[in-house]
Amino acid sequence: MTMLSKEELEKRLVFYRHYFHEHPELADHEFNTTKTITKILTDWEITILPTQLATGVFAEIGHSDGPTIALRADIDALPIQEKSGVAFSSKNAGVMHACGHDTHMASLLGAAYLLKQQERDLKGRVKLIFQLSEEDNEGALQVINDGQIDDVDAILGFHNTPNYPVDHIGIRAGITNGAIDKFKVTLHGVGTHASTPDKGQDPIVALGAEINALQSIASRNLDAFQAGVLSITHVSAGNTWNILPDTAFFEGTVRTASKQLRQLIKTRFLDIVNYTAKAYQVAADIDWYDGDPSVNNDAKLTAIVRDESSKFATVYEQEQRLGSDDFSCYQERIPGVYANIGNGETISAHNPYFKADDALIRVGVKYFERNALRLLDEL
Repeated sequence: MTMLSKEELEKRLVFYRHYFHEHPELADHEFNTTKTITKILTDWEITILPTQLATGVFAEIGHSDGPTIALRADIDALPIQEKSGVAFSSKNAGVMHACGHDTHMASLLGAAYLLKQQERDLKGRVKLIFQLSEEDNEGALQVINDGQIDDVDAILGFHNTPNYPVDHIGIRAGITNGAIDKFKVTLHGVGTHASTPDKGQDPIVALGAEINALQSIASRNLDAFQAGVLSITHVSAGNTWNILPDTAFFEGTVRTASKQLRQLIKTRFLDIVNYTAKAYQVAADIDWYDGDPSVNNDAKLTAIVRDESSKFATVYEQEQRLGSDDFSCYQERIPGVYANIGNGETISAHNPYFKADDALIRVGVKYFERNALRLLDEL
């Protein structure tokens, strides 16, 4: 393996990040990304682990005489047409790394290279998880079902955070991100001519009533100091101006910070949709998808990560948010810490104009490497 200086490694990581950004792939279709990461790790003589999954890369450094620490980076992109204007913009039409996963991958690759140089001195093993399909909220469960964390004692991850300086790391013990649930509702009425609504059962009027009533959950059923959001994001009904349709459709998401609140909103949602539909003489088909739980950082590990990270970055108390991440699925099984690393001034993620700062890769590398070494020493 060719030895790289600090400057050479940083340049190579930026090159890798730009390559990933130019060639983004959607969830469960990260075939070229998987191939590229595998080649890089193989060239660095890092052991690739077997998997039954079609995408994603799993590797290990070190030995079994000691704890096993997993480091996770997500690798999928979003179905967005890029408009950022960067020189290395996406070459795949309609697909963009608009959430900065390209910087996460580059950071984990950098940490992998540095940890490989110290392999003989490691007090245990480091497992690398380049995770597929985070944006579809299914990747972590696929990794878990593949057995990749069966022998892991603790896991670390991070996400870039727009509008925070690149040398800042947000860390918080306990719940930091919300649980995510999704819903789809189809209302079935009776179509008729627009001039004779009495001859049918109008699902559009019912849909409007449903939407208004559902907003009352947050305003009338939740404690004002509890965090919960219900957002309806997609509405569809009819296809012309003079016909009342047979069906109307809406879908959206619920974000919550506690298990009790999560169940309360679901119960109220089902009651409101069903009884409102009955009042308007239409039938309601409800598809409810229980998604990922809240990200919940282990208190002991968080204290260690906070202390170590403060040696190379400015650490602040991360505020709680209702955005979700399937890293939480790992934390339901093993202790873990999920942090936020500043990404400089930019528009928010999941936006076609989003830009990630290459400089955060340097901080991401240190976050992974230094905290992995510290946890191997202390667990």
